[in-house]
Amino acid sequence: MTRVTIAGLAAQLKLSKASVSYALNGQPGVSDETRRRVLDLAADLGWHPSASARALSRSRTDAIGIVLRRDPSLLGTEPFYMSLLAGVESVLAETDQALMLRMVGTGVGQDLETYRRWSAQGRVDGVMLFDIGVNDPRPALLDQLGLDYVMHGNRDDIAPGHVLVYDPPAESALIVGHLARLGHRTVLHVTGPREFEHEGDRATSIEVEAFARGIGTVFAESDYSSEAGERLVVEHLTADPDITAVVTSNDVLALGAAAAFGRLGRDDVALVSWDDSFMCRLGSRPITALARFPEEQGRRATRMLLDALAGVPSEVTAAKPSELVVRATSIPAR
Repeated sequence: MTRVTIAGLAAQLKLSKASVSYALNGQPGVSDETRRRVLDLAADLGWHPSASARALSRSRTDAIGIVLRRDPSLLGTEPFYMSLLAGVESVLAETDQALMLRMVGTGVGQDLETYRRWSAQGRVDGVMLFDIGVNDPRPALLDQLGLDYVMHGNRDDIAPGHVLVYDPPAESALIVGHLARLGHRTVLHVTGPREFEHEGDRATSIEVEAFARGIGTVFAESDYSSEAGERLVVEHLTADPDITAVVTSNDVLALGAAAAFGRLGRDDVALVSWDDSFMCRLGSRPITALARFPEEQGRRATRMLLDALAGVPSEVTAAKPSELVVRATSIPAR
């Protein structure tokens, strides 16, 4: 099938290419009658604008970027990010925008170099940030580079106006309140790396909520792997018989915790995951978890970024509130 071009439309309508371009792009310079003729023929012939030409005319790339400090071979083990990316893509598909995704490994500074390269090469219009670090250097760098961005974070003051805000205190209240009603008095929280802002905020919120209910807390830092979850839970349950409940910072850690219960022959320990996924629903003892709606969060963050690029305020700047899904691991204390 021959590709329909502005030149071809102009030839058929006996108009100048400039007039056809004005009509197609909603610009002044042509009459209403001419605009109608151009748009009708374009629709009949299935004409679509060239993305590269449109982007060039607006000095835009029509692409947003995401850089993840992750081992590419491990991304598929994290359902939260897979669902979140699905939400991002669902919005971009509606707007003819493209997603540029880079996984740069865990080496320090590799993500910063990617942003610098993208900016110098004009590869993306804006970027989306995850896993916000303590004293994270990325907001300052992106401000310097003039790249729009949206962060998934726990507080707007990290980068005012750029944050899709989650609510760790509310999430902690759901988890600790649930365990308190089950009668638990000492809880082990297996966190992710404390270099991340959200892990520190979660741990603080868990401690505050637990203290208010007379519950003791024990914390263990992990690398988010199931192996670490299993090892740490075995160590702490063996060393501290008062622990009757475990909270993990993601679903992968929760699987490791469940494996630890099996190794120790323990069926009396409650387990709650901070992330829900299909993995929490599998097996003979499905895991109680927070439904954090990652696909919806991906959609909201993408709309925030597209609004920023368009220079309009976003109507939604907060994540959808999480909900606790109670399953078989919600075991009362004995």
